[in-house]
Amino acid sequence: MQMPDTLDTDMFHTVLVANRGEIAIRVARTLRDLGIRSVAVRAEDDPSPHPAHFDEVISLGTGPLRDTYLSIEKVIEAARATGAQAIHPGYGFLSENAAFAQACADAGVVFIGPPASAIETMGDKISARHAVESRGVATVPGIAEPGLDDAALIAGAEQVGFPVLIKPAAGGGGKGMYRVDEAAQLASALAAARREAKSSFGDDTLFIERFVTNPRHIEVQVLADTHGNVIHLGERECSLQRRHQKVIEEAPSPLLTEAQRASIGSAAVETARSVGYVGAGTVEFIVAADRPDEPFFMEMNTRLQVEHPVTEMVTGVDLVEQQLRIAAGEPLAIAQDDVTLTGHAIEARIYAEDPAAGFLPTGGTVLDLRWPAGRHVRVDAGVEHGTTVGSSYDPMIAKVIAHGGDRAEAIERLRDALRETSVLGVTTNRGFLRALLDEPSVRAGDLDTGFIDREGERIAGAQLPAEALAIAAAQQRGVPPAVGAWAPDGWRMSGAVGRRARFRDADGIAEVQVLRATEDQPYHWDSSPGVAAAREVDIFVRRADGTVQRFEQLPTGVPVAAEGDGTWVWTPDGDWLVEAPPRTRRGRAAAEPTLASPMPGTVVAAHAADGDTVTEGQAIVSVEAMKMEHVLRAPVAGTVRLHAVVGEQVTRGQELATVTPEEAAA
Repeated sequence: MQMPDTLDTDMFHTVLVANRGEIAIRVARTLRDLGIRSVAVRAEDDPSPHPAHFDEVISLGTGPLRDTYLSIEKVIEAARATGAQAIHPGYGFLSENAAFAQACADAGVVFIGPPASAIETMGDKISARHAVESRGVATVPGIAEPGLDDAALIAGAEQVGFPVLIKPAAGGGGKGMYRVDEAAQLASALAAARREAKSSFGDDTLFIERFVTNPRHIEVQVLADTHGNVIHLGERECSLQRRHQKVIEEAPSPLLTEAQRASIGSAAVETARSVGYVGAGTVEFIVAADRPDEPFFMEMNTRLQVEHPVTEMVTGVDLVEQQLRIAAGEPLAIAQDDVTLTGHAIEARIYAEDPAAGFLPTGGTVLDLRWPAGRHVRVDAGVEHGTTVGSSYDPMIAKVIAHGGDRAEAIERLRDALRETSVLGVTTNRGFLRALLDEPSVRAGDLDTGFIDREGERIAGAQLPAEALAIAAAQQRGVPPAVGAWAPDGWRMSGAVGRRARFRDADGIAEVQVLRATEDQPYHWDSSPGVAAAREVDIFVRRADGTVQRFEQLPTGVPVAAEGDGTWVWTPDGDWLVEAPPRTRRGRAAAEPTLASPMPGTVVAAHAADGDTVTEGQAIVSVEAMKMEHVLRAPVAGTVRLHAVVGEQVTRGQELATVTPEEAAA
């Protein structure tokens, strides 16, 4: 713990929180409960509602993250200006920045986190491996040395054996992490990993580990004080991930026995001791499902975790309060024998993303918002009514957590809570989460980190109940001029035979295909799974009581709002939304396939030059949003024309390139 020598061991009177969104709001809640004055920092162009939850707010100005939330100088100055004795970094941003921890100590401000030396050691995954190995903690076999170039990594991968996992030495959260199954994929994966690691962490150092088959991601919560006491608070199962980003977390793990829980907890404590750790931290392990007695150390997160609420719910321990007390110099009031796990808790992360479009980030303005309530449910949210969700920050906007007497009850309560959740105006993964919780293997606890990557597309296609496909059909005819934004490109159901359109309700997405229209058949099923057919019907809405009503036109007073490339409609006594089909680009010859941005973001790489001859499947441009990179590839062989440049901010659906097929060019 970085503390000035003159620190009084009494609790602080003022604490600054150097973060935003749901974590800032969550930390503010404990500060308020303890009677501590809270100070928020805020970038002027940040739509997060967190400032309303604090006693005082300091502006960090505008500009890129490095000039606001990542500016050590500005955050330290904000603490000085407000008389804050301590800074809580939350997670992300500066929370694992050793230079920031040291700057706090130099300024006489307590950093609510571990010593800078522990952050530095554990922040570099290569040095972390060496540190824990010295304490007898097992690590995944691999090649991990500083300064390895691509040639050395490629040679090392051959020695380790495929499949391998490329990992950045700095950072976490799955950024810059790539699984490679064969040697031919390695060079391009290394280039993408270096680019993503550099963008996310400012460091493109990489190493390679063997990919553990049937892997489960299990992490252990630890607490350590300045008096040498270190304990663990049990483990969390975080195996349900997509692209190495956690989606569902629970405590305790359904895999481990009591003896295995004690063993992995002991390994976590030894890991913390290996770097003189102080504060709350998480030690992450990879465990083969068929060999739970052999956990391998992956990394240590030297901060509070997104999923910390599940540990709080099963232990009754407020982890933020423990962080504050440890930072104030108090010894732990909890011994290892005092830690008991009661019942089961499970958390779902609500992301602004489109599961039906490969989980690409989305955005928009929150038109209406409903969160679940109840004694066994908790919501940590970072959005409110009217909040604009953009592409500059992480796509996670909230967490819904439920507790039960056992795992089955906790899952059922979480599923019910998600049913009561509604974020209108922003596409989220809520419906996908409910469908995921219904999966038999998830219910049985038969998990691994690749489950969503294997089954996600199927699950995303099953988000809607069958009847939703038939009634989620709509058209322009008869709609008053006030809702003319319904189809900005002039598209109509009538005359659009063969066209497909996507419609969205609060549970997810239905795809409708117009096949034919007859007077006696307003809609019918298509033979293709997950696709319904519609004639030029008006609007069918399922009410809250399950009945279906047809509207000749939208009733007076029904809210209609245009956002991005769609129009959302919310019925007064139901929560159905209908999204108009995206506008199409006109005047472009059909012979020139286009590459449109699948998400709002920034062009970060051009893999081909304007006028180049490219092959089918060749990478053309890369777009990054919310720290996720997506590569657009040539749909056909031909000549490429670029319509965007590196560094350009682009919108969802914006044309970035076209490829003139070889035959057309000839």
